[in-house]
Amino acid sequence: MEISGVYRKGVPTFIILLTLICLAFPQIVVGSSGESGGGGGVTVTPDWSIIIQIVNFLFTIWVLNVLLYRPIRKILTRRKEKVDGLELSIETSNNDVREKDDAFAAGIKKARANGFKQKNDLLQQAADEEKSIIADINTKAQAELTQIREKIKQDAEVARESLQKEIDDFANQISQKILGRTV
Repeated sequence: MEISGVYRKGVPTFIILLTLICLAFPQIVVGSSGESGGGGGVTVTPDWSIIIQIVNFLFTIWVLNVLLYRPIRKILTRRKEKVDGLELSIETSNNDVREKDDAFAAGIKKARANGFKQKNDLLQQAADEEKSIIADINTKAQAELTQIREKIKQDAEVARESLQKEIDDFANQISQKILGRTV
């Protein structure tokens, strides 16, 4: 929306040139032939008031330029700069958001990988510990089983010896009961 420098400089020059042409050739502007007979045309004779009108016109253009056009152009320029700054800020913010989103996704991926690795390490550690506990239990069970077998053997030996001593007594008692007399 900015007015180019050529356009701003060319307009007053064009207006001045057009005014001079109108002053030099009044018959072109006012009527077709300059005849005043019954055609109803207006004849303009240049006099000193035309200079006042030109000065008045140029002063009006200058006042409008100073009071209206320049402030509007400044406001439009500031607004364009502000919009450009906001667009740059938005673009920068979008880039920052994308970078943070990528970093967040990479962090999540890394955390998942670490979690799976720790999970697998813990499972392996638990399996190794389970094997060692089972091996300890089996060793203890084998040791207890051996002790129990030894105790059973000892108890059986003691029972056999005590029964061996009593066998003679039992045999005598059984024979006395069968025979009905003492042997």
